[in-house]
Amino acid sequence: MILVTGGTGLVGSHLLYKLSLTEDKIRAIHRKNSNLKAVENVFSYYTDDFKTHFEKIEWIESDVIDVPSLEKAFENITHVYHCAAIVSFDKIDYKQMRKTNIEGTANMVNLAIANKIEKFCFVSSIATIEKKAHLLSSKKDKISQLIDETNEWNSETNNYGYAITKYGAEMEVWRATQEGLDIVMVNPGVILGSGFWQNGPGELFKKFYNDFNFYTEGITGFVGVKDVVKAMIDLMNSKIINERYILVSENSSFKSLFFKITDAFNKNRPTIKVGKTLSNVAWRLEAIKSFITRKTPMITKHSASASLSKYQYSSDKIKNDLNFEFESLETTIKDVCTDYVKDLE
Repeated sequence: MILVTGGTGLVGSHLLYKLSLTEDKIRAIHRKNSNLKAVENVFSYYTDDFKTHFEKIEWIESDVIDVPSLEKAFENITHVYHCAAIVSFDKIDYKQMRKTNIEGTANMVNLAIANKIEKFCFVSSIATIEKKAHLLSSKKDKISQLIDETNEWNSETNNYGYAITKYGAEMEVWRATQEGLDIVMVNPGVILGSGFWQNGPGELFKKFYNDFNFYTEGITGFVGVKDVVKAMIDLMNSKIINERYILVSENSSFKSLFFKITDAFNKNRPTIKVGKTLSNVAWRLEAIKSFITRKTPMITKHSASASLSKYQYSSDKIKNDLNFEFESLETTIKDVCTDYVKDLE
């Protein structure tokens, strides 16, 4: 039987649909007030018969920081997909991120060891990958501009809350391998996928459908949620253990990404370039607004900086080890835009 955490999130919900196509029994944990209708909605992007697939999932109320409830969730489990995490760049969420991302992951791997789980898949992030370019091993006189799995964590250059807590979670997973747990780990780039339009990358599609007019020229790695899920399942079904893989279909500027989104929606392309000065003003104004309203800021100092940074990633490792092929970014965007419009109908 398969256990999935984070099943009410973007990756987890798409993963659950794909798992529902198999003969495996599936159990997913959810917190008390989580929105299972949002998961049904994700299933509906794939099939009109989404209720039949949704009913294949055994839902159990639990939380990764609640060990007694997790013990029940682990009964008769053989494989685990750990997708649950808090993603935030707001300092106010740091303590909760440490609790969920690090302590919650420690609970998961400890129970996986205790229950002799056959294989454990952990969803991490490119946030834990050191961003500095490194020397190519074959050509010492040249610098590789692509960041890969050999770029090890540097606490001085990755000192923001989300990255720290995801790295801490990774350390718990690697510690578990020393205690006999077989794992695979994925480090996706910015994940684009249908559903959850009110937060994260999903909110981008909502903004540009409503004629958002700003762009930056920063560069990072993007990947479709369908590719993330496929890679996770393929790795779990493979003989590969105790390895991690960057998942990036394409490195793209935010400008190019935003243009692809607006083109797919048949909307006007954004025309106002946001540079360092405007970016610094924006996050400071958001900080003041957040202080007054007590609402999560749309832009933080880190997210403003990240939108201007230029980092490019290599997914050669998974391409070589699994002969894995990624969907084009343009195809991913068109599919997500189609689903967004469908949800408006």
